[in-house]
Amino acid sequence: MFARTCFTLYRSLPIFGTLRAAIGIIQRENKFLVIHRNDGRGLCFPGGISSWREVAEDTLRREILEETGLSVTGKELKLKYYSDADVPCNISVFAVQASGELKNSWEGSPQWMTAAEIEPALLPSQRPVLELLKQI
Repeated sequence: MFARTCFTLYRSLPIFGTLRAAIGIIQRENKFLVIHRNDGRGLCFPGGISSWREVAEDTLRREILEETGLSVTGKELKLKYYSDADVPCNISVFAVQASGELKNSWEGSPQWMTAAEIEPALLPSQRPVLELLKQI
């Protein structure tokens, strides 16, 4: 409820302008790591909003560790796009190699899923990533 309220308010009054975010595509065989969100909004790739002056790569590392317990061991920028589906945001998408043990966070539960399983429940702001999954 809190997350939905914040998104609605910021969409109506974006006092900090366009935000920045980074998300990671972590693949194992033919499955991708997604977060089943605890706020009921569906699935998302691990990642999140950048802090003030935080570069995308640092956001990526921080968010993946917070949401999954994994440490980023390698990354490659694959895509940048703008979305206003949730809030106005420039999103950097990385292909990520990571290591460690998966763990749940307050935000949700990490799960391995195929692209076909992800598609119906993926957040609208992350839908442009679906085309990238087909190329990976």
